[in-house]
Amino acid sequence: MATLRDLEIGKTATIVSVGGDGALRQHFLDMGLIPGEQVSLVKFAPMGDPMELMVHGYELTLRLADAENIGVTDVRATSDRDYQDDEAERAGVHLMESFHPGIGEGPVKSDRPDDGDPGEGKLTFALIGNQNCGKTTLFNQLTGSNQHVGNFPGVTVDRKSGSIKGHPETEVVDLPGIYSLSPYTSEEIVSRQYILEEKPSAIINIIDATNIERNLYLTMQVLELGIPVVLALNMMDEMRGNGGSIRINEMEEILQIPVVPISAIKGEGIQELITHAIHIARYHEVPGRADFCDKNDHNGAVHRTIHATMRLIEDHAERAEIPVRFAASKLIEGDHLVEEALKLTQNEKDTMGHIVRQLEEERGLDRAAAMADMRFLFIRRLCAETVIKPKESREHARSRKIDRVLTGKWTAIPLFVLIMAGVFYLTFSVVGLFLQNLLASGIGALTQAVDHGLTAAGVSAPVHSLIIDAIFNGVGTVLSFVPIIVVLFFFLSMLEDSVYMARVAFVMDKLLRKIGLSGRSIVPLLIGFGCTVPAVMSTRTLPSTRDRRMTTVMIPFMSCSAKVPIYAFFSAAFFPRQAGLVMVCLYALGIAMAILVAFFSKNMMFRGEAVPFVMELPNYRLPGLKNVLRLMWDKARDFLQRAFTVIFVGTIIVWFLQTFDFGLNMVSDSQDSMLAAVAGLIAPVFRPLGLGDWRIVTSVISGFMAKESIVSMISILFGSVAKLTASISTLSAVTFLVFCLLYTPCIAAIASIKREQGWKYATGTVVFQCVVAWILAFLVHLAGTALGLG
Repeated sequence: MATLRDLEIGKTATIVSVGGDGALRQHFLDMGLIPGEQVSLVKFAPMGDPMELMVHGYELTLRLADAENIGVTDVRATSDRDYQDDEAERAGVHLMESFHPGIGEGPVKSDRPDDGDPGEGKLTFALIGNQNCGKTTLFNQLTGSNQHVGNFPGVTVDRKSGSIKGHPETEVVDLPGIYSLSPYTSEEIVSRQYILEEKPSAIINIIDATNIERNLYLTMQVLELGIPVVLALNMMDEMRGNGGSIRINEMEEILQIPVVPISAIKGEGIQELITHAIHIARYHEVPGRADFCDKNDHNGAVHRTIHATMRLIEDHAERAEIPVRFAASKLIEGDHLVEEALKLTQNEKDTMGHIVRQLEEERGLDRAAAMADMRFLFIRRLCAETVIKPKESREHARSRKIDRVLTGKWTAIPLFVLIMAGVFYLTFSVVGLFLQNLLASGIGALTQAVDHGLTAAGVSAPVHSLIIDAIFNGVGTVLSFVPIIVVLFFFLSMLEDSVYMARVAFVMDKLLRKIGLSGRSIVPLLIGFGCTVPAVMSTRTLPSTRDRRMTTVMIPFMSCSAKVPIYAFFSAAFFPRQAGLVMVCLYALGIAMAILVAFFSKNMMFRGEAVPFVMELPNYRLPGLKNVLRLMWDKARDFLQRAFTVIFVGTIIVWFLQTFDFGLNMVSDSQDSMLAAVAGLIAPVFRPLGLGDWRIVTSVISGFMAKESIVSMISILFGSVAKLTASISTLSAVTFLVFCLLYTPCIAAIASIKREQGWKYATGTVVFQCVVAWILAFLVHLAGTALGLG
């Protein structure tokens, strides 16, 4: 039998079997790779693997090795018809018999039996949806600035929540972007646990109207939870612009929930969505329908199985506080977490086994495939009744044209390198540099004015030194680098918001697999160039523990934005004409070391293969200005908070130790200070690197708190750039830069690693990177001395 791997570009086939087992196979089914479904091969990645497929009207990536497990038949040339869903012809069944004035269209009183008196107290909403459906944009529209970020209990997945604007009695929890409520990724498990355990007042399910069939698969599972649901059809402006439409009234009648068309990015329909969400939450209007299996489909095999299972487990589901319909569906699929929670007796397990075997015999599919097929069959019928689609959306046609270049065989990697080089050039040599110099000039002028004012006022020497040397020279030097950090995150967020990062993962998958990772790891690694903390946190989107840990080991070797002030400061001081080249070399060295470490750790600490690369490739979109500006503000605020907390405190402490001796007498020479005495004890460790000066050692120690503080410490301890260049050689400056590039990340990054991976990996990271940094810096110094560069 032919497999998906045998398919040629431009060919379409029908899936007949999906191999594999466990959660991964369930993930394939949830993504739409089910027997009987059409699948087209769009292209291969530039390196020949993975492949890009078209299924259910959206693009999906799949490795060749995984494609071998999917059997296909009826291979034919792809036509325009394969890009257009003809649901009416394929489904052939009508789901409704009469017109119903939509719940969201006027003052129609619902006659659902679950309606009751309006509830009181706080209303909580779970915001749920697929990745890249506009969920973050909608969350920002709902909450505005009323947001705060924490963690879900017991896990490291971010919990972003906030109250709806104008409704302080509400709380919206932004759940991670997921495709299913199956336990494949940590995000799916967290979302499911939150809904089942926290029991929100209502669920706001946002879906991409331009990719409605794919998005409704999650909706089918959400409706089984017995919680009030409002469906937000996002990107309706694009749907209408492409000549498509959705019959809102009919969809509401079929699903028996409020359906609201919106455009999150334009703010259209948001107020109506809020009104419906609060109404169904306050009156507890649960979905009027949770049964989507037809009695006549395949002689009612799935229908009988679900209802027989519901009767079997009803009391167990009630004790476990799991909605019985949801529990039955998941148990039939083979969900081990639900099975453990239900605590069935052995006789009940045996009965369940008989029920499932009968389903598989009657249906001709295994249990998981039969359930996935049931959901997609209902979705096709729903879309046939309610959705009018254009032949191909303008966004998709545009994306295909862009992909010919950005993911082309000969152009993808050169363009990626060019784009990233452009980002760094604009950040460090044009826009960021201009703004940095502008801010530095302002801080310098303010420092001079304050200095004159303090002198004229006759302020005591210790206070004068504290304000000028510690606060203005120390913290002020670090603050001047805020523009560079903001500009860098501006460009990174633009790339991420445009979904180009997903294409980068597709292009780089085969290359990263050589060091034991998947293409998904490229995103955390690129974020690492901005900040190690969010980069480490973003590894939680990787589906396996092995990939998360291995990527976490590599991230600190990426030159984060906090190291940029060190590179810029020393490059300007020692290599003013080659500053750009020096910074590029440092970035390249960090990347090379990360690859080297990953290569060795793959064969020693993290044996095994990277997880399958199954990922959606959404249409390109123009980045949302509000989202980009919000991300910029969040990063700038985080940096400023550290500048006025950790760095400020560290600067004051170092100033105090450097200004006074052990008798608390103010010293005229910093070599007589407490700091010199303490640093002198550690200096022998750095002497083989040509860094025996106690002031250099002090700055390295301060870098444990925050890398940005190294520059402020250098500024305080040496007093001026001229004194710095007179105190250490050019070779020592190079050695110092190499050591700063590679040694342990800051305390905030270590805390992030601890949260994600535990103390063992956090401590190991500190020790390992310090050792690697010392060895490489020693080799650089040794080579430089041998070449007579000392």
